[in-house]
Formats: sequence, structure tokens, C-alpha cells
Amino acid sequence: MTSKPRLRVAVDIGGTFTDSVLMSGDATVLATNKTLTTHESPAAGAMTGVKMACDQAGIALSDVSGFVHGTTLATNALIERRGARVAGITTEGFRDILEIAYERRYSQYDINIDKPDLIVPRSRCFTVPERVSVKGDVLIPLDESAINSLVASLQAEKVDAIAICFLHAYVNPKHEQRLRELLLDRMPDLSVSISSEVSPEAREFDRLCTTIANAYIAPLMSKYLAEFGTAFQAEGLTCPVLMMTAGGGMTTLETARRFPIRLVESGPAGGAILAAHVARQCGEGSVLSFDMGGTTAKLCLIDNYQPQTSRQFEVSRAARFIKGSGMPVRIPVVDMIEIGAGGGSIAAVDRLGRLTVGPESAGSEPGPAAFGRGGTYPTVTDSDVALGYIEPARFAEGRLHVDVDAANAVLAEHLGAVLGLDATGSAQGVSDIVDESMASAARMHAVESGKDLGIRTMIAFGGNGPLHATRVARRSGVSRILIPNNPGVGSAVGFLFAPVSFEVVRSFYTLLKTMDVAAINTMFDSLIDEAASVVRAGAPAAPLTYERTAFMRYHGQGHEIEIALPDRALEDGDLTTMQDAFEVNYKRQFARAVPGMDIEILNWSVRVSTKKPNIDTTPERPEKVAAVAVGVRRIICDVSGKVLDAAVFWRPDLTPGTTLAGPALIAEAQTTTLVSADFSATVDAAGNLVLTHMDAEGTQP
Repeated sequence: MTSKPRLRVAVDIGGTFTDSVLMSGDATVLATNKTLTTHESPAAGAMTGVKMACDQAGIALSDVSGFVHGTTLATNALIERRGARVAGITTEGFRDILEIAYERRYSQYDINIDKPDLIVPRSRCFTVPERVSVKGDVLIPLDESAINSLVASLQAEKVDAIAICFLHAYVNPKHEQRLRELLLDRMPDLSVSISSEVSPEAREFDRLCTTIANAYIAPLMSKYLAEFGTAFQAEGLTCPVLMMTAGGGMTTLETARRFPIRLVESGPAGGAILAAHVARQCGEGSVLSFDMGGTTAKLCLIDNYQPQTSRQFEVSRAARFIKGSGMPVRIPVVDMIEIGAGGGSIAAVDRLGRLTVGPESAGSEPGPAAFGRGGTYPTVTDSDVALGYIEPARFAEGRLHVDVDAANAVLAEHLGAVLGLDATGSAQGVSDIVDESMASAARMHAVESGKDLGIRTMIAFGGNGPLHATRVARRSGVSRILIPNNPGVGSAVGFLFAPVSFEVVRSFYTLLKTMDVAAINTMFDSLIDEAASVVRAGAPAAPLTYERTAFMRYHGQGHEIEIALPDRALEDGDLTTMQDAFEVNYKRQFARAVPGMDIEILNWSVRVSTKKPNIDTTPERPEKVAAVAVGVRRIICDVSGKVLDAAVFWRPDLTPGTTLAGPALIAEAQTTTLVSADFSATVDAAGNLVLTHMDAEGTQP
């Protein structure tokens, strides 16, 4: 008797669309769909999408044994400042941590500089007498007699949430824990976040900002996640709901409610996981992941099948693309650059007469004018419709009516009338600007990372990624593009390839040459226990993997390099190996090591994950066969600007080995791939579309 394959569901709630995917086994997609995001009740739109997927596959929600969810709600709450009223509590004498910040301006000579909004003004920053040394010794006990006065101040400020960040609490958290206990005794409805749990690392400003951000969104996310889980349970779901995290793993609802800051950028992380999975499957060692949705575009560098990661990112920058102009958050995160360039990004003419696109978005309500839902401003999607790249009858599986005349009207009214262009000329301008913005972001991200885009394969997905891939690739110097299966819901598919995982970072300063190996091993044991308990809650019986990392630097430097450690207890002989690994990595980044300098270690981390399943690599190339078009559509060529006839293909009809030349449109359920006139396309053995740039003579370079 054969057992039924495991059925799993993924839901990705974005700013414009909610994507739902139903998968059988490890990789067989049974059903997908995109529904408009319902912002007043995001769970309602998710329920609609999941029910549609189950109906398409002929199953009940109770048959589902795995459920993964990612959402932009946490990100949007931080960006739009829709969180709780937060107060910060620090060690006496350190009230102005937020005001002092890094003691520098992000734009040195800008006299009208806008400081980052750090959520908590000085009037809601409070202090308590206590002090712990850098080694964790109590220098001044927590003054519990000061609590009554503190509570009165908090009540006067009518705060909903508290962020506690005491000096060196990452070494000794007892004062933070005790203060939380005392506050909850007197104010039981408070949401309290403590830095020793949210971000137990050195650097007080970053740690305080992260704790504040967590406290700010905790009430909103706790309520949302509880309602989300309850709603699906009421409809018959019996398995636990797991949440996608910014670091590319999954965690439980309970952990997500405690640390909602780890959900920020969870949707884009799913896209990077998908791109890494496809890269491994196809043997692509150097990849640029390009995820363009309805609100934003995300780009991530992937090397050796691993997305680039970071320990810090910034929320809500006051100046776009300028480092230091946002609120720093220190959590494990997939490193990517995100810009306000999506299908719903609004185009306008500024006061200097320049055409601009984004970052404001029409979202799903009212959406682009072409959707006929009340949108009155031109968007990127309206320009794509006007240029002929979207076939109305096949768009969104025919569930959304596309009004070409409405798209042309808003382009002509808001842009053409000001710039002296017709609707088509306005649409071309919008397309050029948004594509150059995304290509510029890709080039900048690569330069900052010391990477070369020219050798990379772009993996494009998202509702608008395949439609803009060739245009962005051409400007980025990328000559090869891969469009995976089900690209329109790519991030949601990526959720189902992510491991259940949790990472814990802890500061423990030591010089390498005098390191107490036994003390480090004891600390690692506690980190492993902490991380494994979270993972086991979501995957009780799965085999686990353990990744240990040391963050090392030369004595006196301000930033560290991540060095992988062996998956076992450290031994005295490992010190030499650690030094060699550090110097190799340092030399890779800065051209040479520094002889004679002491090496120090500030932070340590452990990531506990479920084991990833084996991936079948793509077999040899299938025999080529010419594609058969299902129609012809007039488009404005993105290369020449002329009106051309583009062949239209239905992707489900294209079998491995099928080849075609641009200009062409390859339509499928949730998106369309534009094969530009200077690109050709073929279907590989795994069903991926592979687009290759051709030179002026029409041959592949």
C-alpha cells in the first residue's frame, strides 16, 4: 500500500497581490494563483487564494500537512509607521543613545538633511539605575524602587509597547528580564521586548534600534498572526502554520509573535531561496536573482547556490540608496537591494519637468488604471499594456479585465500632455526609466559587493519580472536569463524549498590567541539548545544541521568578517585553522592580510536547520524543436522603438527543447515573458525558459 504524497501550501501576501501555491511531495506544483491583496483583512485574501488552489487540485484544506506563510505586513508597518506607541528604557546615563546614534551625518554637506525617524522621540526615552560590566559583572544592581516612578511616566505617555536595552545585557540579561517582570506585574497589557532576546549583540545603538523596531510591530503582528492561524484552523487546517523569516528559513507562529522583526523582508527572502534552488538544479554557480512584483523590485547575488547574506539592514531610509539614512536593524537577513519599482509604481512629471517612476505605488486598491478598479494615475503596468506586452485575454487567468483604452488615457493625460508626447511615447519613457532604475540598482549592488554582473545568469520571477527581464538584463550587461516554472508566484514557491531554521547570535569578546576553547564550547552548547528548541517546535522529527560562525577582525577594527567553523566542539588545534581562514577571507576582500596584528572575535552564531532535500540536476540538453505560436500581437519594440508583430506562445504548450526567436511573448497563468528582438529563447529539460542575448547579426555571442 503506497502512502499519499505530502501536500503543502505556501502563501505570500505582497503589497499588490497575494500568491498561493499548492505543492505535492518535494517539488510537484499542483495549483497556483494570484489574488488581489485585501489590505483591511490580509487573511481574507489569503483564504480566497488557498481555497482556490485546493479546489483546483480537488482536495480539502484538512488534507494539507504543511503550511508556510510570508507577508509584507511587518515591513509595511515599519515603512508606513503604523505600529504601536513605543517607549525605550536604557541604563541611567545613556538616555541619548538614539540622539547620538553613530555620531556622524549620512550626507556630510547637506544643510537640509532629514534625520532618520527612529520611532521613539527623546520624550519617550527613560532610564533606570543599573549597570553591568562588559564581562557581565553587576556593577550597580537594578534599582527596583525606581519602578513606580517609571510606571507613572509610561502611563502618562500612554504607551502600548516597551523596548528595554541595558548596557551589556547581551552578556548578562538578568536586569532586563527582571524589569520586564516588574513592568508586566503593574501593566499586564504591555508588549515588552528586551534586547538580550531580540538582538543579543554588542553595539548599543543598533541593538536598541532593533529592539524598538520589534516592539513597534509586535502588537500588530501578534494580533494578525493569531487571527491568521485561527481563521485557517476554523476552515479545517490541522497542521501548524510556519512563518518565513528574513534569513531564508521558517519558524513557528509563536516565535514569530515574539520576534516579528525577523519577518521583515520575508517575502523577498523566499524569492532568493527559489533562485538558489533553481541555480543548484541547473548548475548555475553565479546568479543575479531578479524579483519584480507589483510594488517593488528585489535583486540578490547568489554564489555557489547560496544567497548573499548580511547581519544588518536599514528600514525606511530618509534618502533613497544612501547608507546610514535609515533605521538600522541587526538580524540575520538575505542581503538584497530593494527599490520602489513594481507594476503598480506610479509615473509622474515633477516640478522640473522630469519623468519619474515610483516609489509610490497604486497597489491593489485602486491599482493600475488598466485594471478598472478606480486607478486614475499611470503606472508601469499601464505602460506595459500600452506597449502591447500584456495580452488582455490571458492576463491573470482571465479573472482581471484589462482596459487598454484606460491605460492609454491616463498616460496621455498625466504624462503626454505635459511632455508633449502621445500615450505610446509616454509609455516608452516610463519603461526606459523603470528598467534603468532596476539595472542601476543591480550594478550598484554588485559593485558594493565586489562582484561582476557580466558573468552571471539572471533568474527572473515575480508577477512582472519575466516581462522586464530582457530590458533590465540588457542594461545590466547580463546576456543569459532563466525564467523558472511558475515564476509569477516565485517567492511563494521558494517558501516551500526553505528549511525550518533559526539562528542565534551572541557577543562574546576574545582575542584568538588567548581564546578559552572550553568557554566557547559551553556558549555554543547553549546557543544550539536555544536554536534547536525553536526548530523542533516546527519540525519535531526532521534531521538537523548545525552551522557555526565566528565574526572575526583585526584588533581595533570596527567591522567583522564571517568565518565558518567546523560542526563540532572546537579544539586547541582549530585556532591556527581559524587564523588561516580569516586571513584568506580578509585578503579576498582587501587584497592583503596584515602581518603581526592580533585577531579578535566579537560575535558567534549558530544556525540550526532541517536538512535540505537532494535536488535532481537538469539532464543533458533535449533535442531542439521549433515552437508553434498561438497568435500574433502588435507591440512597440523595446530595441528599435518601432511597431512590430510579436509571436505569442502559451508556455504550457512548450516542451523541453522548444526554441524561438524574439520579438515574442510567452504567456502563462500569472505572468508573461517578453523575449526582446535581440534575444532567443529555449526550454531546458526541467521546463525553465532560457533567454540568450544575440549580437547585431542575430547570432548568440
